Formats: sequence, structure tokens, C-alpha cells
Amino acid sequence: MVMAGSACVLVVEDDLGIASNLRRALGTEGYEVEVAHDIAGATAAVTTGLVDLVLLDLGLPDGDGIDLCRHITATLPQLPVIILTARADEIDVVIGLDAGAVDFIAKPFRLAELLARVRAHLRVAAHEPTTLVVDGIELDPVARRVSLDGHELVLRAKEFDLLAALMGSAGTALTRDNLMSEVWDEHWYGSTKTLDVHIAALRRKIDQPGKLSRITTLRGVGYRFDGEGGAG
Repeated sequence: MVMAGSACVLVVEDDLGIASNLRRALGTEGYEVEVAHDIAGATAAVTTGLVDLVLLDLGLPDGDGIDLCRHITATLPQLPVIILTARADEIDVVIGLDAGAVDFIAKPFRLAELLARVRAHLRVAAHEPTTLVVDGIELDPVARRVSLDGHELVLRAKEFDLLAALMGSAGTALTRDNLMSEVWDEHWYGSTKTLDVHIAALRRKIDQPGKLSRITTLRGVGYRFDGEGGAG
């Protein structure tokens, strides 16, 4: 992979005007830019191993970009995908994020915001932490795999990101705002109830029946990862 500072961004966009504008803007920021106008071209580009981030439109001439997103995140889990599309309904956002995308930007978009998000996700990708091991749970942020006592767990994309945030600060109180900003987006305007839903889902997958939760609820504050035997 190209290191930060000369990162390569793959723009997957069938609108020639938008693709050209993105190539110009990203190039001005110092990025190497590859452009693909369909799924076939994008698939060929990512298999080179030289792409550091993908900007992905969904409406492509040879298929749905969601399928491409699933393929990329399954085969190259360390490669961040930002969906860039005119589809802005909540269900489309959910489908895109569940497919493994790290972000979702609706068209028309503000170029400055898009570039800021590209920088942010490249920083995260360049500083992925090493494997985390806490209380029988092993989390590999590069392969995006989690195992409990040697048995692999199946987590949704945001469940994985949330667990990584909690385990990365094990024993430390994390506020709801901290977690929403780190796992979702500092620009998230939806209900924070989604955090509680994801915490509940994680507990069902990582906790042992009859034992206290590994994730402690801090009333009025947020959550803390304590490992097995937390306060619940």
C-alpha cells in the first residue's frame, strides 16, 4: 500500500464530469488518483494493492456499487470505502454502512467536507492499532476479525468499530459523544439511541449467560470496557 503523504485514492464514478473534478481536487491535495467508471475497472484497480482509499458511487453501468463495496471489504478489509452517491435515504445509508463502508456522503456534496473526510479516514488507516487482546477477546483491526476464546465472532461493521473503540480504551470511561464521534461521525445528527442498540447487540455476542457484562454502563456518562465481571 502507498504510505500516507502519497496516498492513492480510487474514484469509482461513471459521471465523467464528477470524476474529472474529483481527480483534479484530489490531485491538488497531493494524492495519487486512479479513476474507474465501472465495477470491472474498479475491481482491477483494487487488486493491484496500490489503492489506499476508495470513493465509490453506487449507480454504476455494470452493477450496483453496494456489491462492489461488499467485495472490497470482504477481500481487503483494511481498505476504507467512502460511498459517494445521490441516494440519501436512511435505508440507503444503513445498507451502505452494513456493507462495510466507513462513511457515506450524499450528492451534491461540499468539496471541502469530502476532502476532510478523506484525510480523516486515511489517517485512521495509516495508524491502525495492533491486535487487541482483552479478557479472552482478540480483535485484529487490519483483518477486521474478532474471536472469543478462540471462536470467531460475526460482527456488523459498526459493531466491530464500537468494540474496537471500547477495547482500545479498556478500563477508561468513554462518553456517549466520544463514541458517537469515533465510531459514527462527528457530523452525525441522528439519535444516539443507535449507540445503545449496538451496545446491546455486542453484549449478546461477547457476554456469557449468567455473568455480568464486559461492557459497563455509566449512567449519564457513557460506557467502559471492563472485561468479564464489569458492573453491567
